[in-house]
Parts: sequence; structure tokens; C-alpha cells
Amino acid sequence: MRFLVWLAALLALLPVCAGAQTAEPSLTLQIGDRRIAIARSALLAHPAAQDVEIAADPSYKRAMRYRAVPLAALLQGFAIPPDATLEGKATDGFVAQIPLKPALGQGGARALVAVEAAAAPWPNLPGKSLSAGPFYLVWLDEKAQGIGPEQWPYQLASLSIVQPPERRWPQIAVRQNAKQPPTPARRGQDVFVKHCFACHRMNGGGEAAVGPDLNLPMNPTEYFQPQALRRYLRDPASVRTWPEQKMPPISRDQINDAELEQLIAYLHQMARQKATR
Repeated sequence: MRFLVWLAALLALLPVCAGAQTAEPSLTLQIGDRRIAIARSALLAHPAAQDVEIAADPSYKRAMRYRAVPLAALLQGFAIPPDATLEGKATDGFVAQIPLKPALGQGGARALVAVEAAAAPWPNLPGKSLSAGPFYLVWLDEKAQGIGPEQWPYQLASLSIVQPPERRWPQIAVRQNAKQPPTPARRGQDVFVKHCFACHRMNGGGEAAVGPDLNLPMNPTEYFQPQALRRYLRDPASVRTWPEQKMPPISRDQINDAELEQLIAYLHQMARQKATR
């Protein structure tokens, strides 16, 4: 009942907010053909808002405390297909693909939208001149379902319920007989979607705008020697550096050695499945 009262108040404010000359940030929710923008003040006033402690925030590299709303509470009342994916878009072109069950708190991990209050701004991110706000998708008990750092999008602009990536962009999928056990390349596709697709496109598929497409015009396996590619993925700056370099090192806690080999197998396979522009 408290949620319905909050939602009614929010909807009553929408026409006013749409015409008002205000700089208050808002978070967009897109579920099917329903699209709503929720202002920061409305999120802070949400009945499910709570204070949460993040012991090891992957973006700030330390413990942080936030005022946050469980994502499941924000999506309450929406019809959500069971095979859908949550897509989180950030203002810098980062686009995270997140499995729906953990996003909804089904299975152990819990996703929340942290909200930066105007009167209590968060500190700047390490090495940056801006904070993670005004909206940041954070997690509790994330290890229960293998949530990685790429699934903590900060400077969040929108959250959408969408089809799984391989259905939206068939050109990213490994071609193999569905009746056969997954090949290393097929397993590598999952590694790519979880860890790389947030910054890179593949064969023209995807929406990320941080790094280059990893198959067009050339695939990294076409210009890196094998050991140089492995070294580059683990520590990009040890292979080449430039002023605007953004790719961070990939630790074994994020992608273990077996997963790294699966990712490389996927890249090799996609070099053989190159799309034409």
C-alpha cells in the first residue's frame, strides 16, 4: 500500500516536472512500452529507501554508505518477461547487461539504486573529477550470484528490461548446434557479455560507446600475438599506453585463467564470423 501511495504521488508530479525549469536529475525506467522518469527527490522519498553499507565498493575501492532503493521495489507492479535482461546505461556510454534474477533479488544477491542527495554529495571516484552519482546500481551479497564490477554501473541514466543480448544482436552469437554441449567459444561468449560488452560492441552489435568494436574492422586476435593478447587483457598498460586509455586491468578475481582462455576462444571464433558493414 505504501508503494501505491508513493507511485500515485509520483505520477501526480510528472506533468509538473515535465514543464518545470529544473535541473533535478532523474532516472529513467523502461519496461516494454512504459517509460517513466523518476526524480531524485522522489527516489529519496520512496517508502522502501534504506541506508546500506557496502564493505568493498568496486568503484570507490573502499567501504561506502548509501541511501538506496531496492530495484525490486522500483519494478514492483510491472509485467516482466522471465527470460528478460536488465540493461543499465550510464551517461559515459557504459552499458551493463545484468541477469534478471539477481537484479530482482532472486537467489541471494540484491540490487539497489543508490541516490546521491544534493545536500550530501559523494566523494569523487578515484582518479576522476566526478562522483558515482547521482544514481548508482549497487549490490548486497553480490558474490552469491557472481556479480562482477562491470555490473555496478555508476552515473546511471536509465534501467531497461530488454531481450537477452544474443537475441537483440544475433551477430554476437557463436554459431553452434544447440544440441551440442557448449564449446569453449560459446562459454567465452558469456564471459564477453558479462565483462566486455559494457564497453565494447561486437560485430556492430551492442550499445556501448566506451571502447572500440572488437571485431570490426579487425579482431584483437588478428593483430596481437597470443601471449601479447593475454598480457594486454590482464594489464593493458604493460603493452601500450596513451593519454585517454580507459581499459583497466582484468584480475583473476574477475576472470580466472580458464575464463580468459574461453574469452580468447570466443574472439577467435568471431574473427571467423565477421559481419559485413
